[in-house]
Amino acid sequence: MNIVVLVKQVPDSGADRNLRTDDNTVDRGSANNVINEMDEYAIEEALKIKEAHGGEVTILTMGPDRATESIRKALSMGPDKAVHVVDDALHGSCAVATSKVLAAALGQLNADLVLCGSESTDGRVQVMPHMLAERLGIAALTGARKLTVDGATLTVERQTEEGYEVVTASTPAIVSVWDTINEPRYPSFKGIMAAKKKPVQTLALADLGVAANEVGFDGATSAVVEHSKRPPRSGGVKVTDEGSGGTQLVEFLATEKFV
Repeated sequence: MNIVVLVKQVPDSGADRNLRTDDNTVDRGSANNVINEMDEYAIEEALKIKEAHGGEVTILTMGPDRATESIRKALSMGPDKAVHVVDDALHGSCAVATSKVLAAALGQLNADLVLCGSESTDGRVQVMPHMLAERLGIAALTGARKLTVDGATLTVERQTEEGYEVVTASTPAIVSVWDTINEPRYPSFKGIMAAKKKPVQTLALADLGVAANEVGFDGATSAVVEHSKRPPRSGGVKVTDEGSGGTQLVEFLATEKFV
């Protein structure tokens, strides 16, 4: 089975994250960048499928030059190779433009199965698998807590707030996963050393047949107009009960539109 895993490099969610003052995009240059956490579970699931059914696992990343750091980290977990879409014109791309570029890259990779995390920790919009499925004309099985492969048939348990739904589809398909699906393996020393020799193909927009004005700020369908730091938390309101505490409490709740 030919499996492609989408991997995004994001600022570490455990550290301060900021937007640039010049164009209101995520400041990745000064951040501690890591593999998007959910994508690590997608990598692990791809490796488990390969171990059970054979095949090849390819990492696909769209990002700046320094995203190579995360590509090598991903490869050290066990995938066979990687494709890195990198082009200066991509800076400022929205989700719609990103899906166009990734779909073009996936079209060249002929994947039977595309795996990705259910969301990225920097965007958290959960739309990418749906957009890619629409562009590629394939099924989208999203929010999986369990994935079963039986020949060309995929079955997932889609995690919901009430429990889970069982959904099936035939390959090719895209599956997004939650962190309940498995436990990602740690890269071994052997894996880290082997990752340095694994092939990483780089693709520019021209290689994908995507025009520069279709991506970046020129092609963006949305943009951050302005931003500011979250204000410091203020002190709470103290109600002193001198016989009218109940009335004061209701008035406060009404002011905050709770009642």
